[in-house]
Amino acid sequence: MKLRYPFSLAASLSFFVALTLAPLLPAQPSGGPYGPLPQTYEVPKDAAHVYYVAPDGKADAPGTSLDAPTTLEAVIPRVVTGDAIIMRGGTYRTGGLMLNQGVTLQPYRDEIPVIKGSRIADQWEALRDGVWRTKWTTLFPQKPADWWRRNREGMRTPLHKFNNDMVFVDGRPLNSEFWEGALDENSYAIDYENGYVFIKTNPTGRTIEITAYDGAITRTTRDVHGRKSDRRGFVLRGLTFTQYAYRALEVEGTEPDKLADPATFGKEVVGTTLENVTITHCSRVAGYFRGDHFTLRHCLISDTSTEGIYIIDSADCLLEKNIFARNNVEKITGYYPSAVKIFNQSYRVVCRDNLVIDNPDSNGIWYDVGNVDGVFVNNWIENCLDGFFFEISKNAIVAGNVFVNCDNGVRSLNSSNVRVYQNTFINAPARFERNTRSAVGDHFGWHPSTGPEVDEREGHVFSGNLLLADAGFNKALFRAEQVPELKARLTKPALAAMDHNVYVRPAASTGPALIAWSPAIGDSNQYQLASPAELHAKLPAFEARSQWLAAAPEAVLQNPVLKRYAPALGLSVKSPLPAEIAALLAWPQQDGYTPGAYQTK
Repeated sequence: MKLRYPFSLAASLSFFVALTLAPLLPAQPSGGPYGPLPQTYEVPKDAAHVYYVAPDGKADAPGTSLDAPTTLEAVIPRVVTGDAIIMRGGTYRTGGLMLNQGVTLQPYRDEIPVIKGSRIADQWEALRDGVWRTKWTTLFPQKPADWWRRNREGMRTPLHKFNNDMVFVDGRPLNSEFWEGALDENSYAIDYENGYVFIKTNPTGRTIEITAYDGAITRTTRDVHGRKSDRRGFVLRGLTFTQYAYRALEVEGTEPDKLADPATFGKEVVGTTLENVTITHCSRVAGYFRGDHFTLRHCLISDTSTEGIYIIDSADCLLEKNIFARNNVEKITGYYPSAVKIFNQSYRVVCRDNLVIDNPDSNGIWYDVGNVDGVFVNNWIENCLDGFFFEISKNAIVAGNVFVNCDNGVRSLNSSNVRVYQNTFINAPARFERNTRSAVGDHFGWHPSTGPEVDEREGHVFSGNLLLADAGFNKALFRAEQVPELKARLTKPALAAMDHNVYVRPAASTGPALIAWSPAIGDSNQYQLASPAELHAKLPAFEARSQWLAAAPEAVLQNPVLKRYAPALGLSVKSPLPAEIAALLAWPQQDGYTPGAYQTK
């Protein structure tokens, strides 16, 4: 018998639950392994040409044999479509590499190549008050984007944080400060006018690294090295990129600045693939990726600033079994950060079974502006602002995910047809919003024109979900909201269907509503409801079979402390599930399912 967490339910709850434990079917999400997996790489047998490179390789060596490696900088101009670059282990300090051919880069056997965008600073001058300085010629000053509003955010985010330089002491990143007088052992400052970097750590016996390149490899669409682009993306396996002053990787492509035919973009570079790749400590973004059929699998993206990765104007992409952690490490405000941003008319992007954690100042995965037919299944999202965010976009499936301790687990804003099935929410509300943003006079110009119009932001489904909150959680677990200005214009609910959900929260005589709902009768245009039954009484089309359990999460789940979020009880609510969704979750067809991401027999 499976171990279950001790619990005690009031007799009134016995109607809703069965007190027998049920064996667990395969859980969603999978539980891993996530991120890069140790591999032993064989040299591709079908490579057109094979080149060997090493940190101590010779630029004039041919690189065609293991015992005479060349350098990465020397081989990049030589390679053509179908070639393989085999990298020996060690540290490569390089950047600014341009490539327009579909080639493969991977390690030799199980060695670990680390490509760094920094150089070692070993010439330091001692100043007063324990401050040291060094002359540095590769600096990357930057200003905030033109849409950043200083009158709103300047008092929260100092301008020096927008500069792209980074300093590391023995691998530990330092924080930026405006001037030398504010320094401590954890910070640095830069005099851009005279080209000096300042620290307050004695550099003797330490390894001090300062960024020297703003990127590692750009897969350009332009002519380079005497060749035209072959339109094929590179394949990277088993590599580590770190310490770049802007982004490690970039794949170029067309970015329409209006609603456009998807046949006109995403085709310039197709099939870029990253597997078992680590990208960390990039000052802005780990990578910008444009082009259809992009794949990111078993990768680690962490310690970035404005975004972890950016997918732009791309179709039929897959993100699977990755770890996305610690975005917006500088706590920049007014920049709308996200560990993953899927942007501007991207079609059919699938995020499946990823681990998105430790992003308290960042959104998790954000489908932003003009996305169509997104698929978001079996992911674990924890400690983010908005876990899954779908904005100004059309059609998404959100199923089998676990959301833990997020400002919003699922958030839909000015979107249509977001179908949310069989998710588990723990202190992480679901939220559907619509406001007056339109293609006329918007702060971001063309953005709203790529999504549904104000009158089309509807059609959402919320079914078979398990929503839990502890006694200290002071928000509604479900919110359907619209701004007061839309009261007369939008009288129809944004939800097309909502039922078969289970809400779990301790009973309280006072406290937040369980469900907040707009549109509604009355000046506030919002109902504050204590149970799904109250919503059903006001709107009989909704929540006819849903239940509220007046209990703590530990009374219903196997063991929240150990993050075992499968129900310890056989919940009486059984939810139907469209065959399409069951197939995405790899669940067998049956008449009804247990609400939430975990199924019991």
